[in-house]
Amino acid sequence: MSFMDKLRNKVTMSKGHAKQEAGRATGDNSMEARGQAERVEGAGRQAGEHVKDAAKDARDAFKD
Repeated sequence: MSFMDKLRNKVTMSKGHAKQEAGRATGDNSMEARGQAERVEGAGRQAGEHVKDAAKDARDAFKD
């Protein structure tokens, strides 16, 4: 819903991607897994924000 929440989710996804790639490059499976988990967490939260936006748009469409 809010711009800051969406931005925070994108940052989490980006940090997770960076950790995942760093773990892959160094052979650190633990870091790679933590990065993947962060990416999934950010993507899940981002999907939730999109659902909230869609629900708000649908509600606003029926107000008239």
